Amino acid sequence: MKEETFLGTGWSFPPSFNADSGTVITVSDATDIVQSLQILLTTKLNERVMRPDYGCDLTPLLFENITVTLLTGIKDIIKTAILKYEPRIDVADIAFTSDESTEGVLNILIDYVIRKTNSRQNHVFPFYLNEGTYIK
Repeated sequence: MKEETFLGTGWSFPPSFNADSGTVITVSDATDIVQSLQILLTTKLNERVMRPDYGCDLTPLLFENITVTLLTGIKDIIKTAILKYEPRIDVADIAFTSDESTEGVLNILIDYVIRKTNSRQNHVFPFYLNEGTYIK
């Protein structure tokens, strides 16, 4: 019998299987939260059956020039999605980085606290933009 984990267990992402036992590979605790965040951030609205409002639809923003207004909008979209669909964490901060060596990539840095353990974690999500965008 499997031991229950403190923060939950879910399928690994991307889903993978153990060929020997014929079972799905699972992840637990902080790893499950990180993979859940990755799924939430990469899922478009209306993409999931029976959950049309699940996800962070950042794709319409791909070809926008990066302004303070746009960054504030991205923060709001992400905070709202996490608040609604990832109850195991509290968002402490969302910040952005970009440099010339990764032109066309805006790294979204999400600092969060796991509620049950009060441990601080972070997740970096690379948001791929079009060539020639810039931060004003």
